[in-house]
Amino acid sequence: MSPDPVRRPGSMPDPITSEPAAASLPLAAFDYDLPPGLIAQTPAERREGARLLVLSQRDGAVAHRSITDLPELLAPGDLLVFNDTRVRPARLFGRIDTGGAVELLLVRERTGGAWECLGRPARRLRPGVRIALPEGAHATVQERLAPGRYAVVIGGTADVDTLLARHGELPLPPYIRRPDGPLPIDAERYQTVFAREAGAVAAPTAGLHFSPTLLDLLAARGIAHAFVTLEVGPATFLPLREDDPTSLDGEWATIPAATVEAIAGTRAAGGRVVAVGTTTTRALESAAARAGGLAAGSFWADAFIRPGFRFAVVDALITNFHLPRSTLLMLVAAFAGRERVLAAYAEAVRAGYRFYSYGDAMLIG
Repeated sequence: MSPDPVRRPGSMPDPITSEPAAASLPLAAFDYDLPPGLIAQTPAERREGARLLVLSQRDGAVAHRSITDLPELLAPGDLLVFNDTRVRPARLFGRIDTGGAVELLLVRERTGGAWECLGRPARRLRPGVRIALPEGAHATVQERLAPGRYAVVIGGTADVDTLLARHGELPLPPYIRRPDGPLPIDAERYQTVFAREAGAVAAPTAGLHFSPTLLDLLAARGIAHAFVTLEVGPATFLPLREDDPTSLDGEWATIPAATVEAIAGTRAAGGRVVAVGTTTTRALESAAARAGGLAAGSFWADAFIRPGFRFAVVDALITNFHLPRSTLLMLVAAFAGRERVLAAYAEAVRAGYRFYSYGDAMLIG
């Protein structure tokens, strides 16, 4: 299968722009039925061993391929852009003074040294509660930020990163069932091979499919790659609220000057910018929407990408299959058209594709 002709920004197919904006659609419009048995619990035997559903933006045609076909499906001169964030072992377990067990998922450090976290059970986490952590460290709940979300101050240690490295647990998504905690394979396979900057609480899962061998084959084909960093945050774990579906957290992103230059060079040569994952897409499109457009630097990526959004950077997208009613599914629907995406998901279910973080992938372009 040959790649579609290069599509320039602003030339999205009509079905995308003719669909109603997400703000006018109920969350149920982004729902679909998924048999629980199709939720991947373990990674493929090889990183590049996943299946790949190819969805054409030109006519909505679907083809069944594999990740190993990417060098053939992409064209010389295309540019792959990856998110090189590293998942932090951010889940800590402790006990309050009465002996009750609690769990904290540290998300990001706040101004003043407090940490924003997800915590449970909520009945034990009230402002002022002190939590005993390993090695004599402790956390005090400073305030409740939102249901299930807290600001905590960690004391008894000068180095939270060391505490996490020694006692933190990799925060696998809740749909990956690990009653006794992560398995040894998760430490390797829930990180990309190019993971660099620790700060995420979830993996940029489309990037999990790329091995050094596949990257070499792509490079030999004349397909370059570049990186952004977006610290994947707790929105990955939290469902959209029916009463406020537009609420969305920003995530800290960095775009290097080399990536901006690579995108400009790809554009000038007529190649496509292929975002690997929704997090990469959000970083690039959030940057492009800022004053002055796409530029190197660090910023809060806060663009809510949903049907009606006009893409300025990304020409093609490689992405895993996402949860119903999620911002990630909305982003994919914005890129390819809601009805086409839901039809492709239905075909993936029919064909037995594996879903979510450890599952199979789509190429949309």
